[in-house]
Amino acid sequence: MNKEELAKMIDHTQLNPYATENDIKKLCDEARKYNLFSVIVNPYYVKLARELVKGTDVKVLSVIGFPFGVTYKEVKVLESEMAIKDGADELDMVMNISAAKSGRWDVVKEDIAAVSKVAKSHGRLLKVIIETGYLTDDEKVKACQVAVDAGADFVKTSTGFGKGGATVHDVELMAKTVRGKAKVKAAGGIHSAKDAMDMINAGASRIGASHSVEIVEELK
Repeated sequence: MNKEELAKMIDHTQLNPYATENDIKKLCDEARKYNLFSVIVNPYYVKLARELVKGTDVKVLSVIGFPFGVTYKEVKVLESEMAIKDGADELDMVMNISAAKSGRWDVVKEDIAAVSKVAKSHGRLLKVIIETGYLTDDEKVKACQVAVDAGADFVKTSTGFGKGGATVHDVELMAKTVRGKAKVKAAGGIHSAKDAMDMINAGASRIGASHSVEIVEELK
């Protein structure tokens, strides 16, 4: 895989709660320079990012229910609608991790399905972050199955703000579980080209990283 091919698999990430407008400008400048697939920002910055990447192929992604996933379903729906209105091309929503750990998979499914309905009505892709660091392998499998049944286009490993990040084991398990019904995004702790390639070889179709420039530069 060459530098250009890898760049087109990377969601360039800036989700720190203290990120400034200058940080978002830097993020978008880097995405434009390296022709990365997208920038992913908090909802507040979607409109700014949309303006900053205008006229390029760089997409704008927003997170929903970030980073814990335990807000109201109706709030996630509204947040999704507002992010799309501001220019989000894709949504990365956090699964209700607390409900999952409580065995309330009905709640988890309703939550995802509600956001999926919004995304699909606007022709947007939906990724569901299952936050693997908090789940057993059985829970990871169940989370992927529920997400796919509820309409997810991707299942995603981590927020990057929780316990642990993406691992080869988790990506392989998730890819095996969704079996082509959805794709897998690896995110959290991916700092090098080797890390990224390990995740891709394990079955990831998209990489979420804040070290995107270093990752792509390594392939030179």
